[in-house]
Amino acid sequence: MPFITGKHLSRRTFIRGMGASVALPSLDAMIPAGRLWQDRTREPGFTRLVCIEESMGAAGSSDWGDSQHLFAPALVGRDFEFGTNSQLAPLEEFREYMTIVSNTDCRSAEAYRAEEIGGDHDRSTAVFLTQAHPKQTQGSDIKLGTSLDQLHAQRFGRDTPLPSLELCIEGIDRGGGCAYNYHCAYTTSLAWASPEQPLPAIREPRVVFERLFGAGDTPQDRAARRQTDR
Repeated sequence: MPFITGKHLSRRTFIRGMGASVALPSLDAMIPAGRLWQDRTREPGFTRLVCIEESMGAAGSSDWGDSQHLFAPALVGRDFEFGTNSQLAPLEEFREYMTIVSNTDCRSAEAYRAEEIGGDHDRSTAVFLTQAHPKQTQGSDIKLGTSLDQLHAQRFGRDTPLPSLELCIEGIDRGGGCAYNYHCAYTTSLAWASPEQPLPAIREPRVVFERLFGAGDTPQDRAARRQTDR
């Protein structure tokens, strides 16, 4: 019985384990995932929040994209229509569950002083979930604000094994200075636990898996797992 970890469970071990499980009470792992999810979503106060950033701009945020209504429908309100070129058209069947927020601006991402001109990309990532203007520095005295996702985690994270999980798909530099005299933390961290504490994102699927399901019961198990997967 090979599994994701690369470990092998013999038939004899499996049968012994089955004998012990007969006396166990009902556990979450024994319930079909779909039914378990449905039951939990009925609990009062059960919420999920996913924040995704597409950095460095997109066609829909340009003047041409705005004129073509790629991201924002021409009409506001519940009776909006997806235009011919709308990039949201594939979501048509979910429209009753959607709220499209348009015609917004973000003053905190703009340059406040002459020396900040040019650092729009650095500031936009920092401001996305914090709505705070980042302190221009390449040192350890970074300052921004607590991000929306972490405020949500503080309120609802107590009911989940992990209050929050930060993920990314590109290589990131977590320390030092980046462009326009801004610390790299501003461009690589969407989540901020406090104005001085950015939360680095995880890129490696293995690390994510281990955060969610564990890396092994003992140091020997973890070492064997790493050796097996080489």
